[in-house]
Amino acid sequence: MFNGQPGTNRPPWGAEADHPEQCEQLRAKLSEIVDPEIGLNIIQLGLIRDVRIDPDQTVLKMILTTPFCPYGPAMLETTRQKAEEALNLPVVIDLGLEAWDFSMMEEGLGGDWGLYS
Repeated sequence: MFNGQPGTNRPPWGAEADHPEQCEQLRAKLSEIVDPEIGLNIIQLGLIRDVRIDPDQTVLKMILTTPFCPYGPAMLETTRQKAEEALNLPVVIDLGLEAWDFSMMEEGLGGDWGLYS
């Protein structure tokens, strides 16, 4: 269960204060979506930057690890589908332009990937 303490650079979702149970369901469902190149799920990677739950729809702000991610379109569509399953509401994905970096990952997952010396 998420304890409300984000990693070093993961902002809390706007919906967490008013819809904690729904956010927990959403987090569990989105954890099923694994980035095929990195092998971690989109929650672990911190790709979901914000969630807003309105009475008639949910808006997810999502980023990709790179703007040229070959799996981007498929991951966006899978995210939309899984979020709709979790919340039983239509979902809109707002693709953010924020550049992803390792600090956005869940606490303790950054590790040494051998990418930097």
